[in-house]
Order: sequence, then C-alpha cells, then structure tokens
Amino acid sequence: MKNSSIHISRTKMFLFFHLLLAPLLHQKLVAGTTLDPPQNTISGTITDMNGLPLGGVNVVVTSTNRGTISDMDGTYSIQAGNNDLLVFSIVGFRTLEVPIDGRNTINVQMEEDVTQLGEVVLNAGYYTVSEKERTGSIATIKSEIMEKQPVANPLAAMQGHLSGVNIVQNTGVPGGSFSVEVRGRNFLNGVTDPLYIVDGVPYGSQSLAAPRVSTEIIGNISPLNAINPNDIESIEVLKDADATAIYGSRGANGVVLITTKKGKSGKTRFDAHLSTTLSEVSNFLDLMNSQQYLEIRREGIDNDGLTPLLENPTLDGFWPDITVWDNNRYTDWQKELIGGTAYRQNAQLSISGGNELTQFLVSGGYLKETTVFPGDANYRKASLNSNLTHRSKNGKFKINFSSSYTREDNRLPGADFTQQAYSLEPNAPALFDEEGNLNWENNTWDNPLAALEEEFVAATNTIISNAILSYAITPNLELKSSMGFTRYRLDSYVTNPNTARNPGLGLTPQNFSNLTTNASERESWIVEPQLNWKKHWDRLSLDILVGTTFQQESSNQIVLRGRGFPNNGLIKNLAAAQSLEIFSTSDADYRYSALFGRINLKLYDRYILNLTGRRDGSSRFGPGRQFGNFGAVGLAWIFSREALFKESSFLSHGKLRGSYGITGSDNIGDYRYLDTYNVSGESYAGTTLLEPSGIFNPQFGWEANRKLEAALELGFFNDRVFLNTSWYRNRSSNQLVGIPLAATTGFSQLTGNFDAVVENTGLEVDLRTVNVRSKQFQWSTTLNLTIPKNKLVEFDDLESSTFANRYVIGEPLTIVKLYNALGVNPETGIYEFEDYDGDGEVSNPGDLEWIEDLAPKWYGGMGNTFTLGNLSLDVFFQFKKQRAYNAVRFDATPGFRGNVPVALLDRWQQPGDIATYQRSSSGFTTVEDLGGRQQSSNAAVSDASFLRLRNISLNYKLPTMENGLDINVYLQGQNLWTLTDYYGPDPEQPSSTRLPPLRQLTLGLQISF
Repeated sequence: MKNSSIHISRTKMFLFFHLLLAPLLHQKLVAGTTLDPPQNTISGTITDMNGLPLGGVNVVVTSTNRGTISDMDGTYSIQAGNNDLLVFSIVGFRTLEVPIDGRNTINVQMEEDVTQLGEVVLNAGYYTVSEKERTGSIATIKSEIMEKQPVANPLAAMQGHLSGVNIVQNTGVPGGSFSVEVRGRNFLNGVTDPLYIVDGVPYGSQSLAAPRVSTEIIGNISPLNAINPNDIESIEVLKDADATAIYGSRGANGVVLITTKKGKSGKTRFDAHLSTTLSEVSNFLDLMNSQQYLEIRREGIDNDGLTPLLENPTLDGFWPDITVWDNNRYTDWQKELIGGTAYRQNAQLSISGGNELTQFLVSGGYLKETTVFPGDANYRKASLNSNLTHRSKNGKFKINFSSSYTREDNRLPGADFTQQAYSLEPNAPALFDEEGNLNWENNTWDNPLAALEEEFVAATNTIISNAILSYAITPNLELKSSMGFTRYRLDSYVTNPNTARNPGLGLTPQNFSNLTTNASERESWIVEPQLNWKKHWDRLSLDILVGTTFQQESSNQIVLRGRGFPNNGLIKNLAAAQSLEIFSTSDADYRYSALFGRINLKLYDRYILNLTGRRDGSSRFGPGRQFGNFGAVGLAWIFSREALFKESSFLSHGKLRGSYGITGSDNIGDYRYLDTYNVSGESYAGTTLLEPSGIFNPQFGWEANRKLEAALELGFFNDRVFLNTSWYRNRSSNQLVGIPLAATTGFSQLTGNFDAVVENTGLEVDLRTVNVRSKQFQWSTTLNLTIPKNKLVEFDDLESSTFANRYVIGEPLTIVKLYNALGVNPETGIYEFEDYDGDGEVSNPGDLEWIEDLAPKWYGGMGNTFTLGNLSLDVFFQFKKQRAYNAVRFDATPGFRGNVPVALLDRWQQPGDIATYQRSSSGFTTVEDLGGRQQSSNAAVSDASFLRLRNISLNYKLPTMENGLDINVYLQGQNLWTLTDYYGPDPEQPSSTRLPPLRQLTLGLQISF
C-alpha cells in the first residue's frame, strides 16, 4: 500500500504542474499572438438541418484568422469586427461563410456534404489519405467506439470491429497477452504479430517475459498494456500491399497505426473520466458432485481389480479421496477458486486547449484491477500523456511533440487456479483448519491456496516520445522529419518458498526455497527525414514523397535464480542465497535503415495511381543478404464521378480499386546467421560455462509476401448505405524457419530459408448504414464479415522432412493431425480408432491422419447505435464460425483421480452398452487405457462457433449547464452473453489451464467544462 501511495502521489504531482502551467502558457500564447483589438463579441448556436446541435465546429474570422470551436451543445463565442466574415467548417458538412453585418448573435444551420466520405482522413503512416480516394485497404476504429468499452488494452477494444483482423484474448487475468492475425498466418515460424506504430514511432509488441519467470497464470505480458485506450484518437490497420509496402520488410503481417489524442483550439477544457467495473467468470463447467465422482472412482478401482487393496491402510496415499477424506463432503471448487468478483477502478483526467497557432493536451490516468482468485492480487497502472502542437503565424513551420509514460505493477499468485477449479476432487478437505492455517489434511493433498505463498511480480516502465517538425520550403514543397524514442523496461520475479509445498515433503528454506528474477530492457530510436512535393493542375494532381529511415534497437536480459535462504523472510534478497545461477543472459543490437518513396497520381479527380517502394537494410542478415527491395502499385477508379453518375440520386459513391506488391519480413531475432552461445546454467570449478546455441549460416535472406487485392466500394443515398467488399490473396515464400538437424550435430536446428509457399485468400465485407435520421431519433448499423482461407501451396520434400507430421500440402497451417475415433467397443468397453496404415495396430504417427482445422471459417461483428435525444444505446455482437478442442481434450477416462464433467457418467459399464466414454479406470494398473489416445482424436475437437454480446453501452448526457458543464453518465457491459454449443470453458479461449475472458459491468461518469 505504501508503494501504491507513492505512485499515486507522483502522478498527482505531474498532473498538478501540467494543470498549473498549461493555462498560464495558453494565456501567454494568446497574448503574444493577439492581432487587432476585438470590436465585438459574436455568439450563437450551430445545428444541423434537423436542428440537432453540432459540437466541434471550427469557427474562423477571415480577416484575423482568429478561431474557436463550438461546444457540445453547439454554442460558440468569438471576437470579431462588424464587417468581418465567419467561416464554419467540420468534417461531413459543407463549409459555410456568413458575413457579420454588425450582428451580435448569429445562429447557423449546416448542411451535410454528400461528399463527406472524401473528407474523412485516414492515417496511412507516412501520409494521410481521404477515405474516398484511398487505393489501399485500411480498417479503422475511432475513439468514440473504444471509449464505450471497459478495457485496459487497446487490442481488447478492437476485437470483432475490424474485418480481416482476428484478435483472441489469451487469458482473463489483467495484464495478459493477445494473439493478433491480420489476414491469416503467413509464415511457418508462427510469428503473426503486425508492426505497431504509435504516433510515428515503431513499438515492440514482443514480450520480454522469461519462461522461468512467467507463471502459467499470465503467460506473456502484453507491452500494449502500456497504451491507455482513453488516450487514443484512432487506430488504423493497414492490410494490403498498397498500404503496407511502404513499410517494406516490416509490413508482411500488416501494420497497426495508433494515433493519440491532441489538443484543439478554443477555450481551455477540463475533462474527468471516472469508472468502476465488476468482473466475474461468465461460464462454469457442469462438473460432478461428490456422489457422482465417488461412484465412478470406485467403479474404476473395481474394474481394475484393485478393490481388495482399499483395505490396506499403507496404500491410503493412492486413494485418500476414497479411504481418508469425508465422502459426504462437497465443495464447488469453481466458485471457491475462480468464483470471486474482480474490481477495477479507473480515473482519467485531462486538460486541453490553445489558440489557432498552438494547442496542447495533458492527461493522466490511474487504474487498479483485482482478480477473481482468492487473495489480494492486483494490477495497477499509472500513465501520463502530453501533446503539444504549434505552427508559425505564416503556417510554414509546424511542430508536434507527444510523449507518454506508463508504470505498471502486476502482483499475482504463483499459479492460475483455473485448472484446479476444474479438477479438484469435490470431496477434497477444507482449505483452512480450525486455527485458520492452511489445511494439509495430514499431508494427503496439495492445498491449492499454497500457491498464495508464492509471489509473481512484474513491474514495467514504458516511455514513448515523438517529435515531428516540418517546414514548407515553397507552397508545394515540404521538408519534414519524424524523430522517436521508446524504452520498455520489465523487472519481474517469482518466489518459491518451501511453505508453498506439502509439509510432508520435509522441505526447508535452506534446501528448497528459491527466487528467480528477470531484468529486461528494450530501447529504440528512429529518425525519418522526408521530402514531400504536391502539385495540382486543372486535370492532374501529383504527390511525391521520398524519405529515409535510420533505426537502432538494443535489448538485454538477464535471468538469475538464487537457491537456499536462511529463512523465507530473506527470499527476495539474492545476496542471502546459498547459490546463484545464471539461467540466461542476452545483449542484442538491431540496426535498420531504409529508403522509401511514394508517387500518387490523380487524373480528372477520378483515376488514381499510387506507387510505393522501399529498400530495406537489416543487421539480422549476413553480408550480401542485408538488403531487400519491396514495393506495390495501387489503382482506383471512382466511377461515380463520371458524367453518367454525377446527377444520380441513388449512387453517391462508387469505386473500383486494386493493388499488387511485395512486402517482407526479417522477424527472426538477432544474430541468427552467426555462431551464438548461451549461458548454460552449469559451472565447472566455479566458472560459469557457455554452450553453443546457433550455427553460422550467412546464406538465409528475406521472407517475401506477395499481396494481391481487388475491391469494390459503393455508397447509396448520400452514403447512408455504404458497402465495401474486398478480395485478397497473399502468398508468402522463402520461409525463414528452424531447419531440424540430427542430434549428433549437437544442435536442434539451423535457421534458414525453406522453399515453401503459404497462401492466404479471403473475402471481406464492411457495411454501414444510417437507418433512421430525424431530429429526435437516430439509428445506425455497422457490419463486418471476413471469410478467410489458408493453405500450404508448396513445400519441397515435405514427406521426407520432420514437418511431415505437422503440415499437409493443400491444407492450412492451422491443422492438427488426430486419430479417427470410432467410439467405444460395446464388448470390451475400450475406445477404438481407425487403423489408417493397415498394420494391424493403432500407433503414432502412422495413424494420425484425421485432419481438423482450428482456424476460424468466418468471423465478424455487428453493431447498432440508437440515439434518442440525450440518451444513446450501443449494442455490439461478435460472431465466429470455428472448431476447437473441447473438454475431451483434458478428460476422456472416467475414474481417474480428479473431478471431471458430468458428461463422463455416460460411460461403458457392461458388455452391450452403447456409451460415449470408455469403462472407468483407477489409473493405477496396466489394464489397457486408451483415454490418452482419445484425447488426441477427433472426438476432442468439436464446433466452437459462437455469437457473443461483446459490448453494450447506455449513455445519458445531462443538459449542458449555464456554466458550460457537461456531464455524461454511462453503464457498460463486456462479454455479457454468449450463444454457443461449445463443450468447454470458453469457445474463443478453449483452455482448461487459463482463466477465460471475464464478464464485465461498468458504471462511469464523464465531466467536461
């Protein structure tokens, strides 16, 4: 609690100075840029054609260039002369010019622009492009969508909202990781992470967690937790070659551009956002009670002929659940171990404002979240974000500076209780004895709460900063440079005291207690000078961009373990350990440089050609292989601008576009082409030993991903109905994988290029409609659908390679090879399987020929937004068609020690029975048991399709008060309801060892003035 107070105090201090200095700075800037003395104060209200107020409208006085923006209720106030002209502008509406003519009050109505789609500007990385004129495939999600979701990681806010982007949450524990695929899996090495760019700065998404210092409770730690979703203005995902080729070797798996919020001109604005969230497990398995469990347990012992041994007290340790524990006791371990309620408190404060030349924003946030597990485990995050934008009076010089700092503290127990919640015997003893101590029941069981004696702590510090400077040399030529720096530091440790083990083992701090630490750091800087020339003629527009990239990244990690402590009170002090081991240490530098360019040609405002290219150099390849060339061409025809459609009241937008190009990948880690060595963890005569870990191979080079896309965009009725359909085909070749080597070489693999081709094809559909739009009521709908297909097209000599057991030509990379289960033999009561190779017995690998694909067949989401006056309701559903491992994967034989689903009661009991599960078995004899084989059969895979109410948000905005105070009250829900026939914990995260995503309910308050 003391540390918590320190972190809060630091955050408050940062906020205090920003809040104190920002208004003074603003006043000074305004005073320094004041032009002519104001002659009058003009005020009024801005509405649309339906009479609804418009907030965020830019109001500019033409003679002085003085500006302001309208408030949420549409009101504005500005100083101007009696003969000045006011210009009102906002995206989606026609610009309006109104003369003052000596008036003090000017109320205006703004008309929607039929071409509003063309004014929606998308971030394409090195340049911006209008939605209407883009030639590439760019999916986007805005802040207004993310703000309606009670999540702590931006990836969680993206789930289901973007076509072609499949995101899966790996655990319901705070701080956990996500799996992200943009248009499928491209490479055999399993790397699917896209390139993340935060305000122009590349951001590493790979966790620095070490396997020995990362418990199963959390797995990898997502570095993206450091980015506060409330600070994000928009996220764009670049998918096709036209959009990603300008990133060259880093764009093979797509590019995710994260843009943070910036200040706006106008009066200084203060915003506060407070929320409280309650979370719980959304689905419990139907497990056996004590009577059911003991019935099949005794039956299994009897089937194995071991019943007489139950009378031997020396064998009680084999079956204490039968002979020692209270057979009438029952505990619902799911409710006991994962049935708690997790709480999240979130506070966000920001101040923003500025004038027409300088704008600023400073925000700070604090989040604390607990878990559904027993104990006081929690996750805390404090963040500070700032942004400053300035331009010179003549508009030639511009600068934007953004920075963020995030501190995370994750304190979790040493184990995820989920697996024990599903498997602990229902008649297991009480957790505590009469004196409140851990109950070991005479050392007959392992008390699950002993894991609370262990401690897993991960502390991360993240800094992201970026500066963009530009100068307009001429009206058509701009010189710009982007400079960024990131630093990610992870310090974690796991304590393993002897008190976390059964006392019957006789362990002491001196012979068992240990501490494992991980100290990791990653730093990166990047400089990207750019030159942009634009020229517009009557029928032709030309945009040329050239630039270069210089980037360097360094990372280091050291993992230590101390063993044997005088007592557990000193377990966190490595100096007190009797022995110290270095498990691993690494120190890597990555250098990257590139030359990139873009030529955009637009003819007659409807024929568009976009050429992008990049030459990359990477230190991850050997001499002669360090450079690669990548590029793309994009074409678009806006046929709705042809004379035939110009007067159409039906078709408001129509565009055909296509692209083809090559991107690449060097995502293999550092120094793979060199002889490398690792610390072995062993020593000789007190000297730490090194062992070889990699073989010299300078021959391997860049992976290549050839991307082809064709798309059709249609807008109807002034774009009230907008449809975007895209077909794509990506072919990835020259695969960088670990080539298995014979054990006699002393190495498991050699990094090199395989002559293998992986193909991803798919169809993406995005639909958005404005169903009802009146003065009092609005209703809009969004729908996205992705139908992907993945297959291995080529793989030289696959049948004779060690990959023959994993891949099949013509099948997806996501397949698993299984036995074909034929059910339970009604006479023997044992599982049967198909003998594919006909050798008279079922064995591995000859009969693992049944293929199941675990990738989704199709997925997407549908959202509806309803607005009635000041009340709004958002409902978003996510859906997915897929197959996944079910509960059979973890339990297939009734009678073993440990609880199982009630479904296993449908077991074989006597000859002639037709049952789903085989005969019960105790697990202690050599009697044939094929349960393990059943777990590796197609019986362990079933339909896992689902329709999930991913998010619902109810918001009420109170009428704006006279002092300009705006108050919003909202109620949000996440993962509230799931429709599925899946037999397991969760269809999207089908694991019995990790906590599934939680159901969340949030109450929040937003205040602005």
